[in-house]
Amino acid sequence: MTQLTQTTAGLVADDLPRPRRRAADRGGFFASRRVTEFLSIFGGLALWELAARFLVHNTAFLAPPSLVAIRFWQMLADGSLAYNGWVSLQELIGGFVLGVAVGIAIGAAMVQWKPVDHALEVWISALYAAPIIALAPVLIIWFGFGLWSKVAVVFIMVVFPMIISTQAGLESVDRRLLLVARSFCASRWKTFRTVALPSAAPFIVSGMRQSVGRGLVGVVVGELFGAKAGLGNIITTASSVFDMPTLFVAVVTLALAGVILTGILRSFELRLAAWRDVA
Repeated sequence: MTQLTQTTAGLVADDLPRPRRRAADRGGFFASRRVTEFLSIFGGLALWELAARFLVHNTAFLAPPSLVAIRFWQMLADGSLAYNGWVSLQELIGGFVLGVAVGIAIGAAMVQWKPVDHALEVWISALYAAPIIALAPVLIIWFGFGLWSKVAVVFIMVVFPMIISTQAGLESVDRRLLLVARSFCASRWKTFRTVALPSAAPFIVSGMRQSVGRGLVGVVVGELFGAKAGLGNIITTASSVFDMPTLFVAVVTLALAGVILTGILRSFELRLAAWRDVA
């Protein structure tokens, strides 16, 4: 009887909600994290400044952050940075949205219909491992030097990670949830829409987060091979005349865009995966 009581009490205790971390503890954790991030950024910039001024001694090879900051504000003031950044952002958004949509559709089709999986798996594996950057000149020849050639390069860089992430997410759906939906006579499309897709959403958003960096690389690669404007065009022009401050302005802008977009998608990923224990 005693053992039964203890077992019942243990089960009840397991069912009780666990105490949440206090607001003060959460606040202290985030404050400590922000301090660490600030010290890391400050330390990296300080090392960069010292190396540029006391080790390299030549701004044509390495520009210190102070000169990069001055050039950054100059380019903001004359509007060149905003214009070229907007051109690159259009290319990124167009290729990224198209790549995400097509990647999710193909990944879902490969999970839902095995003949599609068997037909496309070898092609996706081969193209994902192939040097897509080598196809950039071909795409520019096909689509010209305008917007669509850069969108095509970004699309190719984004679509394959999205296919793999979507496929992995849909294949990891809890089979018990699918059985419950089918037991209530839910159609295949309704089961996919209400059970499988929401369960795979964290994987899909994670794939989007990984695709942001590849998309930025695609923008730069497309603009390096031929563009009239864009951050990649700034990098090409600045490197040809050894203008390192301007070059680093474009590189830092791309890095900041990647950090911001990745952070936004990371917050979405954590919201969608709130049921998991996230370290």
